[in-house]
Amino acid sequence: MIKAELLQRLIEFRRERDWEQFHSPKDLAISLSIEASELLEWFQWKNDDEIALQLNSDKREALEDEVADVVAYLTYLCHDIGLDINKAVAAKIDKNAQKYPIDKVKGRSDKYTEY
Repeated sequence: MIKAELLQRLIEFRRERDWEQFHSPKDLAISLSIEASELLEWFQWKNDDEIALQLNSDKREALEDEVADVVAYLTYLCHDIGLDINKAVAAKIDKNAQKYPIDKVKGRSDKYTEY
C-alpha cells in the first residue's frame, strides 16, 4: 500500500517514541476505527457541492491528515501481524469477482445475497 521507504520511516517514527508498547493489534484496530470516524466527520452534513468546495479550500489539509491517520494505523496493524496488504486485497478482489459476476451486478448496488 505504501512504499517501502515510507513504511520504514513510519516504523522508525514509532520506535523512536517507544510507542510499540501501546500498539497491540486490538488497540491499532480501535484506533483505525476512531480515525475512520474522524474522516467521516469531514463529510458529515455536507452535500456534494459543499464537499467539492472544501476539496478546493484550505480545509483539504484536514482531510489529508485524516486519510494519513487511517493509512498509518492500518499500516502499523498489517506490519505488526505480518499481513501483506497487497496480497490480501488481491485475494479479496478475486473473492468478490466470484460473488459479484459482471453479468448479474453491472450497474447495481445490491448485496450478493439479493440477486
